[in-house]
Amino acid sequence: MPDKLYKTKGIVLRAVKYGETSLVVTIFTELFGVQSYLVNGVRTSSKKGTGKAALFQPSAMLDLVVYHNELKNLNRIKEFRWGYIYQHILSDVRKNAVALFMVELLLKSLKQPEANADLFHFTEDSFLHLDESNHTVTANFPLFFSLHLTHFFGFRIDDNYNSVNSFLDLQEGSFVKQQPDHPHFLEGRAAEITSQILKVMQPEELETLKLNHDSRRILLNAYENFYALHIQDFGIMKTLPVLREVLG
Repeated sequence: MPDKLYKTKGIVLRAVKYGETSLVVTIFTELFGVQSYLVNGVRTSSKKGTGKAALFQPSAMLDLVVYHNELKNLNRIKEFRWGYIYQHILSDVRKNAVALFMVELLLKSLKQPEANADLFHFTEDSFLHLDESNHTVTANFPLFFSLHLTHFFGFRIDDNYNSVNSFLDLQEGSFVKQQPDHPHFLEGRAAEITSQILKVMQPEELETLKLNHDSRRILLNAYENFYALHIQDFGIMKTLPVLREVLG
């Protein structure tokens, strides 16, 4: 079965050096979901290779022409160019920390290489919003992305919060009347804020959430725990300590 060529958009998740001049890149593609590609000659100091490796920074949005063969774990890229050039994400320390957190969350959550166009468009849209967001929206963005991403993996939190259902049971993914008999829950302000974030439809609305550093830290830890409860071998987020430091 010969490899066929396809045009697709892609978001870079990871790039690992391979040999003297090449990269093996993990890209979330619109057409095929998560895929690995071998890209030759992008790390050379020759005129041809100069600057090309920069296109494969995590979160970079690319327009690609790729070879695709279902039977191969590693395909090749024929052509690549910027699909969108960020104004801030790759240069702003805070936005870059948020973007790397989002990338890691995707890497840990996307276990299968199947296409998911809705998830791709949500992710693409999220990075575009982050690039343009102000200080407050940027700081709240990891909370928004973490909660809304779960929708695509089938364990979204049911937003049934009210004065009676005031405990968020992270195991069940819903708000309940009584304190759960396990340690995986949120209560009080943290539960209320989670309900508010679940209602946010556009990232600009995050402007109205006035949270301090401690509130965000508690929520991010809880959401990491939520993912670990629902995704096998999720592990711990390596980007979280950096994110806390930068947003602090």
